[in-house]
Amino acid sequence: MHVPSTDTCKAPDNRLSKSNQLEDKTAADEGGKTGSTGGEPRLINLPSSCGSSGSNSLARPLTDRAAVERDLVVSGEQRRVPGPEKVSPAPALFAQLHGGAMRRLEDDEKPLQMQNEYLSNLGYGDPWRVQEEGMDPEIGCLIRFYAGKPQCVGGADRVQLTGVFNVRKGKLALPVNRWSRRHVTLSGTCLIVSSVKYAHTGKMHILPLIGGKVEEVRRHSHCLAFSSSGPQSQTYYISYDSYTEHLRWHRQAAKIVSQRVSSVDLSCCSLEELPSPLFYSQDLTHLNLKHNFLTGLTHLTRFCRLRSLNLSNNALSDFPLAVCDITSLTELNLQGNLLTSLPSVLGTMHNLQTLLLDGNSLNSLPADLCSLEALTYLGLSFNLFSCVPPALEKLRGVERLCLAGNQLSSLDMAGLQWLPHRHIDLRLNRLQRVVVGEAGLLCHVAQLDVRDAGLEELDVRTLSRLELLRCDRNTLTLLRVSGLALKGLHTAQNGTHTLTNMDTCCSNCPHCREWRDTYVLDISHNNIKELPIRLFCSASLRKVLVGCNGLRRLPERLEKSQLEVLDVQHNLLTELPHNLFIKAQSLRYLNASANKLECLPPASLSEESFSSLQELYLTNNSLTDKSVPLLTGHAHLRVLHLAYNQLQTFPASKMARLEQLEELDLSGNRLRAVPTTILSCRHMHTLSAHSNNITVFPEVLQLQDMKCVDLSCNELCEVVLPESLPAKLQELDLTGNPRLNLDHRSLDNIRCFRVDPSPSSLCGSEGPGEPAVWSHGYTEASGVNNKLCVAALALDSFCGSREALYGVFDGDRNVEVPYLLQCTMGDVLAEELHKSKNQEDYMTNTFLTMQRKLGTAGQRLGGSAALCHIRHGLVAPSDRGGGGCFTVTAANVGRCQAVLCRDGKALPLSTTHTVRQQSEYQRARQHHAIITEDNKVNGVTDSTRIMGYSFLCPAVTPRPHVSTVTLTPQDEFFILASRGLWDTMSTCEAVEAVRNVPDSLAAAKKLCTLAQGYGCPDSLCAVVVQLSITEDCCCCEPPPPPPSPGLETQHTPTAGNTHHHPGYGSADGTLPLPPPAMGTGSEVSSEVSTSEMSSEVGSTASSDEPANQTEKGVALGGRGGVLGRGAGVYGGGRASFQRQYSGALSDNGLDSEDEEPIAGVFSNGSRVEVEADIHCLRARPLPPPACQSAPTPPSSPPQLFPDHHPGAGSGSSSASRTLGGTLGRKGRGNGSVACQGRSQDVIEEVGDAPVRKQGGYFNAPAQPDPDDKLVIPPELEEEIREIMKQQEQSQTHPQGHQTHPQSPPAAEYYVTPF
Repeated sequence: MHVPSTDTCKAPDNRLSKSNQLEDKTAADEGGKTGSTGGEPRLINLPSSCGSSGSNSLARPLTDRAAVERDLVVSGEQRRVPGPEKVSPAPALFAQLHGGAMRRLEDDEKPLQMQNEYLSNLGYGDPWRVQEEGMDPEIGCLIRFYAGKPQCVGGADRVQLTGVFNVRKGKLALPVNRWSRRHVTLSGTCLIVSSVKYAHTGKMHILPLIGGKVEEVRRHSHCLAFSSSGPQSQTYYISYDSYTEHLRWHRQAAKIVSQRVSSVDLSCCSLEELPSPLFYSQDLTHLNLKHNFLTGLTHLTRFCRLRSLNLSNNALSDFPLAVCDITSLTELNLQGNLLTSLPSVLGTMHNLQTLLLDGNSLNSLPADLCSLEALTYLGLSFNLFSCVPPALEKLRGVERLCLAGNQLSSLDMAGLQWLPHRHIDLRLNRLQRVVVGEAGLLCHVAQLDVRDAGLEELDVRTLSRLELLRCDRNTLTLLRVSGLALKGLHTAQNGTHTLTNMDTCCSNCPHCREWRDTYVLDISHNNIKELPIRLFCSASLRKVLVGCNGLRRLPERLEKSQLEVLDVQHNLLTELPHNLFIKAQSLRYLNASANKLECLPPASLSEESFSSLQELYLTNNSLTDKSVPLLTGHAHLRVLHLAYNQLQTFPASKMARLEQLEELDLSGNRLRAVPTTILSCRHMHTLSAHSNNITVFPEVLQLQDMKCVDLSCNELCEVVLPESLPAKLQELDLTGNPRLNLDHRSLDNIRCFRVDPSPSSLCGSEGPGEPAVWSHGYTEASGVNNKLCVAALALDSFCGSREALYGVFDGDRNVEVPYLLQCTMGDVLAEELHKSKNQEDYMTNTFLTMQRKLGTAGQRLGGSAALCHIRHGLVAPSDRGGGGCFTVTAANVGRCQAVLCRDGKALPLSTTHTVRQQSEYQRARQHHAIITEDNKVNGVTDSTRIMGYSFLCPAVTPRPHVSTVTLTPQDEFFILASRGLWDTMSTCEAVEAVRNVPDSLAAAKKLCTLAQGYGCPDSLCAVVVQLSITEDCCCCEPPPPPPSPGLETQHTPTAGNTHHHPGYGSADGTLPLPPPAMGTGSEVSSEVSTSEMSSEVGSTASSDEPANQTEKGVALGGRGGVLGRGAGVYGGGRASFQRQYSGALSDNGLDSEDEEPIAGVFSNGSRVEVEADIHCLRARPLPPPACQSAPTPPSSPPQLFPDHHPGAGSGSSSASRTLGGTLGRKGRGNGSVACQGRSQDVIEEVGDAPVRKQGGYFNAPAQPDPDDKLVIPPELEEEIREIMKQQEQSQTHPQGHQTHPQSPPAAEYYVTPF
């Protein structure tokens, strides 16, 4: 809410300003000294006061050409009233939302109440939690209050730059010109130089900069030369005190002089009144003042040449009458204000051509508006009109009727005959009926847009000259349109209702079925069974989109076809027209994926082919090897997708003929090899052949343009690499090849290298005959611009062995928000589990808190997110009601979704929030949001609930949709995926596609490959979590308390004890931990270069359990690690200390030059940490328990990471200590897991831990410091092992004599082994 105020925006620099009561003689003398050379400057006599807005005697600034081009001088007496300069009132309170403009609070507004209301609107329901969030210092990135308006607000440099510097006029070579101390101001389009002593009363020199020059003076440090344009140009040299000032002035002045028109942009500058120096920009033609809080607009009449004025989003409740006196104005923008009516005087603006009034509260127009004969565009969208205003009938020059988002309930065709508009926009109205008019009176209407209008039937045959019809996203069951002049028909996405009755015939046009003038036809996502027979005979038809229908065949007649784009995916086609490629020689793009094709039509009838086909998508069909030779006729083919067909071979001779091929996808077939002639494809940059039976690695790395190679889920045994890898290689995925033995030291320059972890690094959480409860696999794929804007979070063991957390994040076109969500959301959820009272609250508060932690990145950027949290509930078997004791809580915002497969059927766990939902649309409109033509809120996002984009709040909020489902034995798996996947397939289709894929990694790969084959150009991410819920896997007893981190309890199993694998507790009631995903390296994620992350966008360390660390080494990290970019780690049963890094800088102990990881050593960015369990090193004697036989002293020193042998007893002290995992332990700030109050239990050698920065960021190095990494050359490894072994033996023997005689000898300490 804007508050009227008399406060002005003064110049920030008032160091040497004096009183206004000074003698004119002194001022004149000072002015004479300044301008004594180069001829006498001209004086400008400005009016001493401003007349009324309608007065004809109002004196305006001098506008002759000579005065503009020369150096201007204004006398001191005339400078007292150049603009709305007033006395500043007492300091007031200001509020700033999302780092944007600041507004003055009214007297009755209370900051604390405003903050509480803001947090409540954000989604917090608990008053106590609202108070807690309000006290958090990071809340300042969302809402902030100031006592008095700060000088350095956003856009202050654009308002004006001012200071006192050394100034010299004229040429530097002339000795008569000397340096003088002057007060200099850069505002608008002018440079203003005045006296220091009499800055507000003396004469000043005005230098117009439009078309001039600003140059650096090399002979003087921090000096700039300002020159005006024209034959009588003047030059001023200004010497600055610092390089910072020099750079600020140079940057701003360079923008001014580079402009071709005289324009000033003061948007988002928190202005309440116009700055005074702005009025000296005499020839200003374009002024942008949007997103301010302006009230005093009477002085706008001083800009006598102003042509364009933007006053949008200024909270204006009354129309500014002063703009009506600007006779030169041709464009006026008043969008997003609070106008309820328009004045009649608006009709006097005879030169006005464009008037934008969208996003107000208008319900009528004045009759005088018809006097605007020059008006060509009038925007009235998103107001409160219930009918077409009668005043529009006389606006004969307006060609476009913009009434989208109003309250029209019917479309009266008869009423359109009186309107002159050719283009009619009525989208987002709730049209209940359409009244048919007379055809002869509606010949002028050429375009009609009724998208999202809720129509069930549409008959527009009376619009005989209709060229473009847009009726997408309705519920049409009947459509009748004249095809006489139709050039574009868009009827996509009409819900579940059928569109089987589409009549395109006109009674007086028997040949209109030929679609002779139609250029684009989009009828996808309907239920059309058949197309017109002569559809493809049209010589004008260029683009046909008929995907996602029920077509069983396409028209066979193709005569003189000029078709260029044909999309027939997701139909029931068994064959394509036999002469499709022969007749349609202009066809460049064909997508026939998700059909039942068994063969392809030939490219030509002879060996010579004239095919122009460049992109061919045939994914998910039934094509066999017989179809491959038919592809060779398309010599210009660049993109070929043949994934998930029935191919067994791809002849080398056929591949050699596809020389122009750039992208090839052969995934999901039965290929045993990639043809060696692929080297003839010199421009190949992407090869995807996962989920085949390939045993030999193709020689594709010899192609210099190769960027991405995906050969995962095959049967590769070895990889032969060339001496030099392609310089553009970004991704090499070799996961899911269990027999592959690869030394990846030579692949360090690849940005994203994925490989299975070594068997020794996998955690042994699965015992014989005891399957895991859940396991996961996930994959990511970059879009067509090679930019990965998605991220995944996969933690099979989260906050203990009975919980898991999975997430998918999509930033659309930005990478910052997904990475921040991936790094911190797990930690935030773990904190909320202890704060919130019920399941829905903790998940909702996780998203709301994450909005705050995004900091300044979340103010202008945003992203979708979906989380699934599996928990173990303590429910008695009698109270389950047929369900289990595990529940999955899902929450999502944006377009990321989750779906559960229960007994073969899709059970959605999430929902999307868009303006198509009436409640979401009303909420967005309540906060004055505008929905653009691409269905986005203020043109930014198509979701009304999303992370980030806080500048759109409260129209767009981060409050998620939360659902909780109890898992049952009928639940098979669930899927989380990003926006791009759900844009190309439904939840039912996704579940059906991967239900019979036993491997979770292969299932995730298949989903992303299918989406790419269906034409998705965006980044993709999919997580598939396999479930194995049984009745006996649920334990209704609470988990055992965490063991004491102090003394060990020595226990030897009795003869009657049976062995159980650590981490499984069928005898003690514990729950098995999930294993790696079905034998594939599904945790292996993309290792992102640290240069992609800004130093401000850091990472946080999670306190979740990482993989086990055996004697041979920790889980493979870094380039080929189990934890690449925040991937989940499986909780191990033998690890005493475990760690999970979710940051992009963590490499989990594997340096790029290390031959193998070092057990117990972790490297996180610029720190190295060494962990050791003190309790395993310093043993204390304990009296044996009564049920224990005589203890057997250990014959060898205890190991930090003992190997697990099948015959070992499970009741040992180390196993009992591992039983509780990290329960009862506290996550440290640097990611380590330490016992509460026992920080001495962890030995660390670390640098400074990352500290939190106000605004939600975390400080982290942009790149790991090479000096901080623990690097051991391979040639010295054996020597170091021998030295450490000798040191260990030398320190073990003397300690044995110092221990108590009744206790076994124990080592004082041990060095962490390799």
